[in-house]
Amino acid sequence: MAADLAPPDFAAVRAASARIAPYVHRTPVLSSRSLDALSGARLYFKCENFQKAGAFKARGAHNAVFALPERPAGAGVVTHSSGNHGAALALAARRRGIPAHIVVPRDALAAKVESIRRYGGRVVFCAATQADRAAVAARVQAETGAHLVHPFDNPWVIAGQGTAALELCTDFPGLDDVVAPVGGGGLIGGTALAAQGLNPRIRVTGAEPAAADDAARSLAAGRLVRQAGSFTIADGLRANLAELTFALLRARVDSVLTVPEGQIVQAMRLSWEMLKILVEPSSAVALAAVLANRERFAGRRVGIIVTGGNVDLDHLPWAGAAGGSAARVLPEEPR
Repeated sequence: MAADLAPPDFAAVRAASARIAPYVHRTPVLSSRSLDALSGARLYFKCENFQKAGAFKARGAHNAVFALPERPAGAGVVTHSSGNHGAALALAARRRGIPAHIVVPRDALAAKVESIRRYGGRVVFCAATQADRAAVAARVQAETGAHLVHPFDNPWVIAGQGTAALELCTDFPGLDDVVAPVGGGGLIGGTALAAQGLNPRIRVTGAEPAAADDAARSLAAGRLVRQAGSFTIADGLRANLAELTFALLRARVDSVLTVPEGQIVQAMRLSWEMLKILVEPSSAVALAAVLANRERFAGRRVGIIVTGGNVDLDHLPWAGAAGGSAARVLPEEPR
């Protein structure tokens, strides 16, 4: 975290909402009686797949870029990203008229890399490890003088991400729960600040792949537990928590639920079949967690942050053996 920035709070989320309003969409909230029946709950899907650049990351990126004072902003911004944050930062920088340098792992989805370039970002490739991403970003920062906008370890980014839950809980003030995916923790931290700022009694739950469960293990251990690598299909959730995001997680999040790869793919397909929206695997993790924990959410009103829709259409995961059919989780017809 930048040393000169204070940790985010509810007031920072409200300030972010006002700052980014001219640049982002107020996304719709969808529901499905079929998914309600499957979960035993009333589900409200905050559809950030319809957001600028196709993901909630537009919120944090725009807040960080437009909060920057003129002098540091003039040299541009730099970040490392598997795709969505990089594309969002490139878009925000283009709108402010400053350069954006995006360090991207070589195994990133081609569609996400193309989005970064389409928005005017300069792509710099690196190895697919967190250490190399950070090292290459530091090198680019030293070469260009650009301001680092970390994908999640940044109070402006966290506050910006929280504006999705701020909208959701303002539009539906009776929610009992909000569920959001957990990667580096920026979204779940901002979600908790926003939701509990409006309703201190609301329960905030994180969801992550079992193959990238550092947040669940960190929460259980009471300290940061880092994960060296992950092979989850949910590429946006492979990052480890930072000290700042872990502190918010410990203070405000009730629990972190984990789900296996097959259930992530099934939830992704269910979103297509029942909500008629295409979401990326990282987005589907939250729905998968709710469906896998029916007893926890039964009878409750549950908001779900659908984080993005940037999908490689040439490699839809349910086309292979791993995903199978969504019918596996559907109830049998009465006989």
